[in-house]
Amino acid sequence: MSPTALTELDAGDTAAWIRRAARLIAVRADELTALDAAIGDADHGANMKRGMNAAVEALPDAPEAPAAVLKQTAMALISKVGGAAGPLYGTFFLRMSTALAGRQTIDTAALADAVAAGIGGIVQRGNAETGDKTMLDAWSPALQALRDRSGEAEGTLARAVAAAADAAAAGRDATEPMLAKKGRASYLGERSIGHIDPGAASTALIMQALADVVSGRVTGEA
Repeated sequence: MSPTALTELDAGDTAAWIRRAARLIAVRADELTALDAAIGDADHGANMKRGMNAAVEALPDAPEAPAAVLKQTAMALISKVGGAAGPLYGTFFLRMSTALAGRQTIDTAALADAVAAGIGGIVQRGNAETGDKTMLDAWSPALQALRDRSGEAEGTLARAVAAAADAAAAGRDATEPMLAKKGRASYLGERSIGHIDPGAASTALIMQALADVVSGRVTGEA
């Protein structure tokens, strides 16, 4: 574990996560759009780039608590991202915010609980489940990785988030042979097989951003 790795996330760290996620999505926006072009509307990269940029612009200069950062992010995504992704990601971050209300810092167990709450929101709003070839196929294994390591001692957060990011990436890749059962991709039937789900791909980037911040590889403005 890096000596600069975080053991808890405060409001500033949470804001750094959102900035890092916006950066990674901006860099990979064309790739996300290309994935969406194969089985969707060909706008996921552009939409997510716009939404995450809006989320960064909405961040307060001195955020008071992680929940406030996540709520601002949710509102920006809901208002700026079209299609299904905006409401789904907005609901995810809003449910995280609610789960973390009253906390000044986030440890591994609290992060797992908040991600679980976010996933619950995606399931409720999208009426989807793991295996449907959606962003849930990246979020669900990430949550399991967090749960598996939430009882560990020193260095838990860095190891747990790194494992969650790896699990999200594996979940993203696992969508390629899946048959889409939800969203526009489901209209393609068996032609949806052989393509990575763009929502799972953007989820993997968001988890990678968190791992980058927690590990100490990026800080501040990310």
